[in-house]
Amino acid sequence: MKPSDTKPGLHPRNRHRERYDFSALVAACPELRPFVRVNPYGDPSIDFADPRAVKALNRALLACFYGLRRWDIPEGYLCPPIPGRADYLHHVADLLASGNGGVIPRGPIVRVLDIGVGANAIYPILGHHEYGWHFVGSDIDPGALASARRIVAENPPLKLAVEIRRQPRPAHILAGLLKPGEAFELSLCNPPFHASLREAREGSERKWRNLGRASHGAPSRNFGGQGGELWCPGGEEAFLRRMIEESAAQPTTCLWFTTLVSKAETLPALKRALRVSHAVEARVLPMAQGQKKSRILAWTFLPLEAREAWRARRWKVAE
Repeated sequence: MKPSDTKPGLHPRNRHRERYDFSALVAACPELRPFVRVNPYGDPSIDFADPRAVKALNRALLACFYGLRRWDIPEGYLCPPIPGRADYLHHVADLLASGNGGVIPRGPIVRVLDIGVGANAIYPILGHHEYGWHFVGSDIDPGALASARRIVAENPPLKLAVEIRRQPRPAHILAGLLKPGEAFELSLCNPPFHASLREAREGSERKWRNLGRASHGAPSRNFGGQGGELWCPGGEEAFLRRMIEESAAQPTTCLWFTTLVSKAETLPALKRALRVSHAVEARVLPMAQGQKKSRILAWTFLPLEAREAWRARRWKVAE
């Protein structure tokens, strides 16, 4: 049976709900052409087990849909799945709209903190193009910081919209990162999901099997990823519990703190941590791409009156 032309589960505003138009993608990025081949359904596609092909596809998507002309990442760094990253941004845009009469606040007055911006700087790229938001992207990895800064410098629309900032205290997430009085409408986070290098490798093996390929003698991950991008002691639960603790120490820094949560079984512990930290409200925003299920956890320490005051103070200036 031929796959549906529409990818189920993606947000209605996601530009990647339809199957890829490889003719348009190759026209936008000719270097994708050598990787395009006919799949068993008779349709053009790429080998998603080939990291070179995946990187070329990403470069084409960014050129075709987001007008980005120069994008690259060093070998071995995470090459993100753009449709899923775009979904995160559209869902949190709706989160902001839910407190603004259904209207998504747009423009640089909306400031977003991207925790772990990575070498690819994908959230600032997509979020600025779609909504005009201003981003601060943080990381602890020198290679990732250098790559993200290079992407910003080589694409003029990003130069005034994105700041890349080093987290000077690697054991922390928010502490020591922000300037006095700094505030953000949103924080974003794609946490390291695995608890150890071994677990990350086992996850990689599963991906290769799902792609119908043996990993022996092949690159370890079709989407790449450095250690800190993929694992940390305790995995995503430990990382996000620390993030919750640090957010509670500076509760007015963000209107909404948000993060991806890959494992549904992690949610109960995180919800308990939010109650202990006296979060006023927590929401779980479901996400899906085909059979793959994920979710966003969002929380705020501001009561409704304070959120309304925030909106009146910051967003009405831009109206």
